[in-house]
Amino acid sequence: MDIFEFAMEKEKYAEHFYRELADRTDNTGLKNILNMLAGEEVKHYETVKAMQNQASGKPAATDVLKHAEKTFAKMRDGAKHFDFDISEADLYRKACEIEKKSRDFYLQKAGEAKDSNHRTILKQLAEEENKHLVLVQRLCDFVARPETFLENAEMYHFDDYVEGEF
Repeated sequence: MDIFEFAMEKEKYAEHFYRELADRTDNTGLKNILNMLAGEEVKHYETVKAMQNQASGKPAATDVLKHAEKTFAKMRDGAKHFDFDISEADLYRKACEIEKKSRDFYLQKAGEAKDSNHRTILKQLAEEENKHLVLVQRLCDFVARPETFLENAEMYHFDDYVEGEF
């Protein structure tokens, strides 16, 4: 399997995983965030497919963290009580691992890329996966300690995230 097929397979897997997580929760805010992440994975799939077809596909910079921050704020303002079972929390931790592996995969392939345009795109994909990782880590914090998370407005902010670390 070539790099493009492998990357597209990873993106499809992540999309389906997020959609399954969204189906498991009754919380509208979490459902929206998870479906947003699934949509982001679809965009990554299309970017990799364009690279495979030698088109100059460029991943669009997203403001996924800003959207998520707004959703967390709405959830905090309307929160009464959240109850998550441990298996759901484990699934969010698995999502973190998926995002870490995807980020690392794109960084590795960027280092190996001979084409400078491909290298740039792969680094951008790694950056997008890193944004997803930050978001999913916040989701892990949320499902592990929803009351504390929602009481502490500092926890759900994404302002501490710095882009371009790669």
